[in-house]
Amino acid sequence: MIYNIFAILQRINNVTVTLKKYYISIKTIDILLEIYKIGIYHTRGIMRVISGIARGTKLNSIESLSTRPTLDRVKEALFNIIQNKIEDTIVLDLFSGSGAIAIEFLSRGARQAYLCENNHTATKMIYANLDKTRLKDKAIVIAKDYRKTLENFKQENIQFDIIYLDPPYQTNFAVDATKKILSLDLLKEKGTLIIETDDEKRELLELEKLNIKIDDIRKYGRVSLIFLTISSK
Repeated sequence: MIYNIFAILQRINNVTVTLKKYYISIKTIDILLEIYKIGIYHTRGIMRVISGIARGTKLNSIESLSTRPTLDRVKEALFNIIQNKIEDTIVLDLFSGSGAIAIEFLSRGARQAYLCENNHTATKMIYANLDKTRLKDKAIVIAKDYRKTLENFKQENIQFDIIYLDPPYQTNFAVDATKKILSLDLLKEKGTLIIETDDEKRELLELEKLNIKIDDIRKYGRVSLIFLTISSK
């Protein structure tokens, strides 16, 4: 009888080991597929407008240390969250890259979008993408440093309903820009500021010191979206 119990336990152990190996294999395959999809996405440098009047239009993008496209799954999740807040808004895409985020806003009903990008190659691509989508009349492209751009907005008495910050990763640009946006009063009272980051903890540590409310945080793989509004304090 003891032998039978031992045999049963041995079989259970074998099954457990087999299941663990199977689980590890599946996880490994998932990781490799994700790496492959991201690699293909960046290599092709092609994105599409997800929804709205320019839906399906292919957009060109570039991949570099300073200019990195927002992954389609992150972009889709973002616009699912804020879709009801877009109609007739004035939007600022401060680190615009290829312009994909601002173009998506315009395609979905934003009244006007300001696209700030200091990379010359990227600004050329922004204009090309705006031509493709026929949204150029609703867009204002600014090829200047973000700090100077924000100061100019104050001088021109411009405020925004939605501000999107997707600066180069591993920089303090997002928090620095947020500080300037608050000090210059560029976000409307009921406006939304969104930060895309790969270092959520670092950003939150600094943002918690500011007079701004953290409404929501969504994580998609290595990327986090932080949604903020003006604090009522």
